[in-house]
Amino acid sequence: MLRLEKRAQPSNFWNWATPLLAVALTMVAGAILFAFLGKDPFAAIKMIFWDPLFNPQFAAYSRPQLLVKAAPLILIAVGLAIGFRAGIWNIGAEGQYIIGALCGAAVALAFFPSPGWYIFPLMVLAGAAGGWAWAMIPAILKTRFNTNEILVSLLLVYVAEKILAAMATGRMRNPDGAGFPGSRNIAQYPAASNPEIIAGSGMHWGVVAAFIAVIFTYILLHKHILGYQIRLAGQAPRAARFAGVAPARLVVMCLGFSGAMAGLAGLFEVAGPARMISIDFNVGYGFTAIIVAFLGRLHPVGIVLAGLLMALTYIGGELAQFMLGLPGAAIQVFQGMLLFFLLALDVLSNYRIRLSWPEAA
Repeated sequence: MLRLEKRAQPSNFWNWATPLLAVALTMVAGAILFAFLGKDPFAAIKMIFWDPLFNPQFAAYSRPQLLVKAAPLILIAVGLAIGFRAGIWNIGAEGQYIIGALCGAAVALAFFPSPGWYIFPLMVLAGAAGGWAWAMIPAILKTRFNTNEILVSLLLVYVAEKILAAMATGRMRNPDGAGFPGSRNIAQYPAASNPEIIAGSGMHWGVVAAFIAVIFTYILLHKHILGYQIRLAGQAPRAARFAGVAPARLVVMCLGFSGAMAGLAGLFEVAGPARMISIDFNVGYGFTAIIVAFLGRLHPVGIVLAGLLMALTYIGGELAQFMLGLPGAAIQVFQGMLLFFLLALDVLSNYRIRLSWPEAA
């Protein structure tokens, strides 16, 4: 018989080994899924993880896209990691991402076609402020009325999606677009665009912001008293109160920071790769960033590696859809498996698996 035996202390080895094991099991389970769909599983796994980086036929396009796809995931995930460490669960980063994009795009369209240098910095501030303000709704409801931030933040995603659709077909619709939904192409507006800093590298200001956020988060968590309070609140809430940690202030800070990071991700995306506000602007980065945060063990450096890996599955998944005819839903299931295996294997960090034989009657 198998039984779980509680460890005296969480295992550091399994804490860092389980993400690697989860990736390996995801590959195995994904290969079985692709085989059931009638596709060559080895070709599919190779197309997702190997070809975007090392196949000369695809690498010239795919390598720069790795940074483009990873930047919003890393930005959102480092913001979420702060709250998750404190036991504050912001599941609505997708909504904050949408509102940040809308606020940033609104600034660009309001100044169109002015060439002022100040427009893009104003867009950055508006994007961060929009995401922050949207995250303040669950924060205030949590601190004032003790509501569940998981449910409130998640439901606000659907409200944000309705606002996005209304803006794409209403106030932000391109007046020269022959009635089609969607805003002006912001990338064609030099003062408001977010182009590549180094041509052909995929690096734009969103990538720079992501790495600045990673450094800032690392310093905050490991070198500042606030980081100690965040970790203490997540590990021992009662001890945190005795240590003078104010729970309400921590909720507002954590949700506000994660909302601002998600809003920035939306702004850099709409001013760069997405180029415009459209009905289908959001592609699930806010939800995928939750996988990235946990896969990176809520550690800033781990989040960078996890963000690059998840970006690789996006790029490789698109290639597999185009080259092998895999359905898009199968790629989403493949990404979901990663979180499933990661959460399932987390038990190894706190428990040992013991084999015992039943005693004879």
